[in-house]
Amino acid sequence: MKRSERLVDMVKYLMDHPHTLIALPFFAKRYDAAKSSISEDLTILRNTLANNKDGILETVAGAAGGVRYIPFMGKQTAASFLRELADRVENPDRILPGNFLYFSDILGSPQDLQNIGKLIATKYAFSKVDYVMTVETKGLTMAQAVSRFLNVPFVLVRRQPKITEGATISVNYVASSSDRVEKMELAKRSLPSGSYVLIVDDFMRGGGTLTGMEELVKEFNCHVAGMSVLCESKFASRKVVDDYQSLIKIADVDRNKKLIKVQIGNILDQINFDRFS
Repeated sequence: MKRSERLVDMVKYLMDHPHTLIALPFFAKRYDAAKSSISEDLTILRNTLANNKDGILETVAGAAGGVRYIPFMGKQTAASFLRELADRVENPDRILPGNFLYFSDILGSPQDLQNIGKLIATKYAFSKVDYVMTVETKGLTMAQAVSRFLNVPFVLVRRQPKITEGATISVNYVASSSDRVEKMELAKRSLPSGSYVLIVDDFMRGGGTLTGMEELVKEFNCHVAGMSVLCESKFASRKVVDDYQSLIKIADVDRNKKLIKVQIGNILDQINFDRFS
């Protein structure tokens, strides 16, 4: 196999297996090439990925070492995506009765989901995350996107039990949008004890749903690795969560005036982009 062909296949394999430690002998056997040639190939890939701000190749020394591809989104690319996303959300046609906003096109767009997933995965690239959690149903595609770039499973919290999931653990929480007590539950076999769980959701007003998932994580004797939302909105009372990331923030919605004001959220301020240099 020529080096150019080898490099193409190597890139594809690494991107299909993010955050996975791969030993050099694996590539040497896969391409029937000397370890020295594989090392040269990886140097080329490492420099190219770094120059394009598209990920890093982390080297792990020792007999059990190898390389690990860590996807990330560069700061300029992230800021550009968030500004463009905010501009699209400001379209007054998105306003629904009750001053809710239409987001289904974004949560159904493969390109948007790839950017959303990669950006949140950038924040948690060096954190311990074993599972991604969301609550049904709109956060599902977002959780899938994040879990793909972190290469960990995702779990779906239900509002109503499903017989196909067996026994469940449930918690009650106060919904911020209505001040009503609601319930969510998760299958008992979903989370092994001691797991680190990243909670994601599509929309946050007061944070009631996030705190519900946080309590559910604790019921499984697991740890919350962090919380990220696609969009947060202003809330009349104090938010019940403080430590979270948002991609965009709704500053104002007025259906009568056909007005939406959208700002970039706090996620850029919470990512240490220097770690990827």
